[in-house]
Amino acid sequence: MSVTDRPAGTVTPPQTQPQTQSPLQPQAQSPGLALVPYGQGRIRGLEANELGAHGTAMDRLVALGLPVVPGLTVPAGSAGSLGEPGTARAAVELVEQLSGRRIGDPARPLLLRLSASAPREVAGLPPDLACLGVTPDNAADLVAVIGRAEALYEVWATTVRMIAEYALDVPAAVLDDALLDTPEPRARVEALLALVAQHAERPFPADPAEQLALAARAVLARWDSPRARRSRKAQKLPADLGIALHVQALSIGPSDRSGYGTAVSRHPETGRFGAEGSYFRGVRRSAPPPHTGEPLRKPAAGTTLLEHALLTLERHLHAPVSVDFEVRDGEISLLAASVQSRPPLRASVCLAADLARDGAIDQEEAIRRIAPAQVQELLHPQLRLTGDEDLLVRGLPASPGAAAGVVVLSSERALELAAEHTHAVLVMHETTPADVPGMLAAAAVLTGSGGIASHAAVVARGAGKPAVCGAEGLRVDRAAGTVRIGDRTLREGDPVSLDGRTGAVYAGTLSVSVAGPPPELSTLLEWADDARRLGVRVNADTAAEVDTAIALGAEGVGLCRTEHQFLGERLPLIRSVILAADPEARDEALLALEHAQHEDFKALLTAVGDRPVTVRLLDAPLHEFLPAPGEAEAAGDPAAEQRAASLREANPMLGLRGVRLALLHERLYPAQAEALFSAWVDVAATGVTPQLEVMIPLVSLPEELQAAAGFVRDAAATVAARTGVRVPYRLGTMIETPRAALLAADLAEHAEFFSFGTNDLTQLTYGFSRDDVERQVLTAYQERGFLTASPFARLDPHGVGALIALAVERARTVRPDIKLGVCGEHGGDPESIAFCDDLGLDYVSCSAHRVPVARMAAAHSALRERGSDRNGTAT
Repeated sequence: MSVTDRPAGTVTPPQTQPQTQSPLQPQAQSPGLALVPYGQGRIRGLEANELGAHGTAMDRLVALGLPVVPGLTVPAGSAGSLGEPGTARAAVELVEQLSGRRIGDPARPLLLRLSASAPREVAGLPPDLACLGVTPDNAADLVAVIGRAEALYEVWATTVRMIAEYALDVPAAVLDDALLDTPEPRARVEALLALVAQHAERPFPADPAEQLALAARAVLARWDSPRARRSRKAQKLPADLGIALHVQALSIGPSDRSGYGTAVSRHPETGRFGAEGSYFRGVRRSAPPPHTGEPLRKPAAGTTLLEHALLTLERHLHAPVSVDFEVRDGEISLLAASVQSRPPLRASVCLAADLARDGAIDQEEAIRRIAPAQVQELLHPQLRLTGDEDLLVRGLPASPGAAAGVVVLSSERALELAAEHTHAVLVMHETTPADVPGMLAAAAVLTGSGGIASHAAVVARGAGKPAVCGAEGLRVDRAAGTVRIGDRTLREGDPVSLDGRTGAVYAGTLSVSVAGPPPELSTLLEWADDARRLGVRVNADTAAEVDTAIALGAEGVGLCRTEHQFLGERLPLIRSVILAADPEARDEALLALEHAQHEDFKALLTAVGDRPVTVRLLDAPLHEFLPAPGEAEAAGDPAAEQRAASLREANPMLGLRGVRLALLHERLYPAQAEALFSAWVDVAATGVTPQLEVMIPLVSLPEELQAAAGFVRDAAATVAARTGVRVPYRLGTMIETPRAALLAADLAEHAEFFSFGTNDLTQLTYGFSRDDVERQVLTAYQERGFLTASPFARLDPHGVGALIALAVERARTVRPDIKLGVCGEHGGDPESIAFCDDLGLDYVSCSAHRVPVARMAAAHSALRERGSDRNGTAT
């Protein structure tokens, strides 16, 4: 009869008198008061501090109607009484009553197991002591039933050894020597019993109650040992923390119908529900032998009951769970059950969706269970680390994901290897627009300079490639074909592995997990869309990037950087405009640029569909588009190379770029705008009408915006006159200088929307070069506690954020319906998204592969605000 067959509270432990022959001291109180059968702890008003984590868990299992191994708990406050003969004998008789078996019955053998638990899960608990009740006289009969002698003797030897040391004062060194000299399990038991007879007051007892009492003393002595006290101190636990003791029935049966195992409720790879684990034949050990487990389908009882138990526990605990179980005579009983401490992420995602679909939790709770950072982890490959990796260098985590490949030092070589289907890691000091084809062909990118807002980082994130930037000490020698990292030298073709989430780069080829979130993540993100207020767009420059982003849930394009349409083979088009020798040559170059952009814009707008799309007119820092010194071929001719030399700037990020370049080359923005508006007309003819927004970059003066707006309006009028179609559009500007933020009211007179370019706004507010300070200054600042995170990764709420808040307030006083968004790198950072949501911005925009992260982060922000409102606290 199992414990679940008895009504709670019906078991009364028998009262017995201590035997006068026993060497143990008798107790003064009734032993039955200290014994709590599984399932009766809460009935008696006991909590976890008395029942221990195991006793509490077993109470829960009984309350849920699940089959448990018959057993009892001796509460922490009474644990010492189990070392007394009266309580130990009462415990033996109670377990016999609960299990319906008797120790010594050859037909249906029964043994005991003693374990301990603290009020919560802790490290350093004494090991279980099993096979209590075995004697030299009945061992042979038990082996005959089991059919496997080794399993019984191994467990028995472990129990005798601990009792001998901690309860019978046999010197540990003597016991260890005996075990070293006798590797065979049966001989070990014989040697240990002989040592007990030699060193203790009397031989090892045959009486199960005496064995149990000694086992209890041993467990408590082990818990009070200096080693255990050190362990508690290391865990910051009270030195006098008590433990409860648990006595369980250990039913013995044939190995073909008996065993033990562990199971978890979710498949570790897919996250789907199902019993997953291992099954072992024989008597349960504290640590199962390695590589001897069998699939769970092997137990005679199958997995049906296990799956029922796991499903019941999941619905009760709202978490992935694990159980220990035993099979005796074909029947499964649970030994323990607990929440998985570190469940696989896929399991948590699938469970959250399953619980919400079943009505166990609501959709908002399901969303709260999955952090935005976990979404990112699911979307990108990860390195499978073992701890033995050879770390080469740690740089800045510029683009998440992981990859392994051979070192290549040029874009051309990356393209060659890609054609051969060989993974390559492009290693350079820094990248330029000319390197983009190789970056897209490579598996990953590693640079020695630049930060998380550098060219390499931005392109890699947009393409979904892992990247590490600013790797200190990295020196590339293309002529020699080598990369020097500290005192290590790598050659082109050497394998490396890179983690763009942590910034770590390792020597050799490491195993990389394949990215692939479960379908349940899409369900959770759809629920997140219903919960959030903040819009989520994508920073995308091509139709392919837009397609990717929309598939990931983007609601439109928040930033199309038109200069990124002139990368790789298209680079000469923009160079021709910049390096034109005379107005006629410039007009010719602009015409070619306009034709190229018309086709690009048609593809982009078609991909966008009826969604909003913000197109930023050219913002080309000259150093990214000019040929390098000495590259006469790239410049076109020596005269063009001289013109390029005359245009080079000491600080190009603050030089001739953005609206400034357009005001000096007055046909530049009109050419781009005409190409954009003409493309919109062509796309609209197919029935698609994107919500067009034209953005002027790097404005600091209202007059700059007014002049550039005139260029755009003239272009719209020109296209309307030519096509007969007046293109609907909004005109706005990017707020990326502190002066623009301060003059937001004046700029709002000319702008229908603002997009905060937080990369440059952070750079200019701090006076930090985003390509230089992250590698040295910011790392040191974080180590000294000046900064908790890079302001280029997480929006600074006190400085940069204050400027944004001021700009929002001032702009809305002039234009209450002005549309406001963020398109810097911070648009994909969860904490920055929460800040933007608090300010009431309309949307954030981020790279395509961070769109799901932003969707979840925006939902968490909205739910947090709702929770604050319900609690009557400020957001």
